[in-house]
Amino acid sequence: MSSRDVTLSGVTTHKIRKGITFYANDSVVTPVAPGPPDQPRPLLLLLPWLGSKPQAQAKYCEIYLRTGFDVLAVETEVGRFLWPRWGLEYGGQLLELLESERFSQRPLLVHAFSIGGYTFAQMLVHVAKDPQRYQGFTSRIRGQIYDSLVVGSVERMAIGVSQNLFPRWGGLVKRTSLLYFHIFKRQTMDYFNISIDAFWNTSVRAPALFFFCNNDVLCDPKTLEEMVEHWEKQGISVTSKKWEESIHAGHLRAHPQEYMSILENFLYSVNKVPLKAKL
Repeated sequence: MSSRDVTLSGVTTHKIRKGITFYANDSVVTPVAPGPPDQPRPLLLLLPWLGSKPQAQAKYCEIYLRTGFDVLAVETEVGRFLWPRWGLEYGGQLLELLESERFSQRPLLVHAFSIGGYTFAQMLVHVAKDPQRYQGFTSRIRGQIYDSLVVGSVERMAIGVSQNLFPRWGGLVKRTSLLYFHIFKRQTMDYFNISIDAFWNTSVRAPALFFFCNNDVLCDPKTLEEMVEHWEKQGISVTSKKWEESIHAGHLRAHPQEYMSILENFLYSVNKVPLKAKL
């Protein structure tokens, strides 16, 4: 195990490749949903925020592992964001992994934080291009959770890169990023627009939950609320929680009881089994 891994009790850790870790639940727990004994264990696709610490990821892993999920944690590298073609290739590789023999029969839940939503959007670009091929993948998704999704202008994306990776040099990195996006528009912004369109017009019809706040500089709450309304018009059941003040990708830390109550209710509505996890 590398220094970025965290040991979780009753869990076997499999390092699939750099940035992708599979946590197999060895504990005997109540199934997430009723069904036959041989029903495949459900899988959480965890897409953390840029530069997230292992200990922070572990807190969310534990919530789902105690509920009966296995967890596939997929980190987003900054290079795949700054050069979206790499991100798009990576999205295709993730779809192949989720359709491999190990995971192809698993019911899925998606929990994406911040820029992790960008990685999922890149997966949706492939789905939009060939919906029949990926119909099995989209139909296996029971629910989708988005926490502090980066939504809005390119300036917000630049702020996200600077604050998450280079907080001491935030202003300089932000200006440099904006210049970079302008110079390489065809290689960056055009790709971003395609992934944004794929996300807004998603093929995933599973119920969705959004956590966000008014004081998050990386998320334009008005734009996010417009997207929620757009999804609802498409027939997607959407639950959202907006705080006046909170922490980007840290709502669980800032509002633990409320966060867990909303998450529990959402998971119960999706799986019909109570969430048995302790903070």
